Amino acid sequence: MMSIQNKVVIVTGASSGIGEATASLLAARGARVMLAGRRADRLEQVASAIGGDVAWTVTDVRRHTDVRALVSGTVERFGRLDVLVANAGVATVAPLDDLTDEQIDDMVSVNLNGVLHGIAAALPVFRSQGSGHFVQTVSTSGLRIVAGQTVYAGVKNAVRTISEGLRQEVGPSIRVTAVSPGMVRTEFVGERPPASNPTALATWEQVQKVAIAPDAIARAIAFAIEQPKDVDVNEIVVRPTAQG
Repeated sequence: MMSIQNKVVIVTGASSGIGEATASLLAARGARVMLAGRRADRLEQVASAIGGDVAWTVTDVRRHTDVRALVSGTVERFGRLDVLVANAGVATVAPLDDLTDEQIDDMVSVNLNGVLHGIAAALPVFRSQGSGHFVQTVSTSGLRIVAGQTVYAGVKNAVRTISEGLRQEVGPSIRVTAVSPGMVRTEFVGERPPASNPTALATWEQVQKVAIAPDAIARAIAFAIEQPKDVDVNEIVVRPTAQG
C-alpha cells in the first residue's frame, strides 16, 4: 500500500459532510489538504479543527475560473497536486414537474459541470507531473433509479460515464475513482420536507432511519488513494446494510 503521507489533496464540498470527513481523515494520515467550498466561515472552522498542513479557499465549482484558480493556487502553495476529490454536490428531491429551472440548472452546474471543470483544471497538472488521481463522488441514486431523483440520478450517472471514459483516456500514470455513497447523515439531506412534498418526505424519513456516518465514505476514498500506483480502484459503492 502507498502512504497518504505528504500527498497534496484538494477536496471540494469540504465545508461539511463527506467532504469534511474526507479532509479530516486524509489530514490525519499526513496529507496536505486544500479545502474548497462556498462558505468561508465553515471552511475556516474545518481547517482550524483539522490542523496540520491545511489551507482553504472559497470556490464555486460552477465557475471554471474558480476551479482553475483553486488548482493553480494549490500547486503554488504546496508545489504539486496528487489527488482531486470532486465532492461538491447539490440535490432537490421532487418529481420533474415540480422542479424549477433554477433547481435543475443547479444540479447540472454543480454535480456535472463542477466535475468537468475540475478535470479540465487538474489534468494538465497531472500530465506534467506524470501522476495524479481523480476521485469523483457519484451516488447510489444512479444505480437504483427512484421517483423524485430523476435529474439528480441522471447527472450522477453522467459523472460515472465520464469517469470511465476519462480512465480510458488518461493512460497508466493517472488514476480515476468513482465513489458512490448510499444514504449518509449529512447536511446534504437537509431539513424535514413539508407533507405537501410526499416524495421528498419519504426519502428524508428513510435516510433518517438507515443512514451511515460520512466517515464511512472517507475511509473508502482513503482506501482508493493508498493503493499501489499500478492499482486503479475504479468504482466503490458504500451503502448502509439496511438500504434497499
